[in-house]
Amino acid sequence: MAAQDQCDVFCYDEEKVNRLKQSMPADDIQGMAHMFKALADATRMKIAYALSQEEELCVCDVAHIIGATTATASHHLRLLRNMGLAKYRKEGKLVFYSLDDEHIKQLIVMAYEHTKEKSGT
Repeated sequence: MAAQDQCDVFCYDEEKVNRLKQSMPADDIQGMAHMFKALADATRMKIAYALSQEEELCVCDVAHIIGATTATASHHLRLLRNMGLAKYRKEGKLVFYSLDDEHIKQLIVMAYEHTKEKSGT
């Protein structure tokens, strides 16, 4: 860690630290970490972004969008589903995926907007 990344003096606000330590939701934090871990993969982020732009997509369409095989797309979609970020429905032999809820969609859209702001595009 660089010297400019550290405090020059030790300052400890015991009241603030204790309040935050008591309110830290350990199980929820773990769930949030898993969610971000699932989205940390570029392929899954491409899928999540595509699903944020459309109500739902067929596995075959997702495969074409991300430039992968149907098996690869299905694998990533299944992981997103298992992590609680996506849901699916079957219609005959077709499987359609969508984001699990509006919160996930908002998270993806906000991440995209933040990235655009930082890159200046």
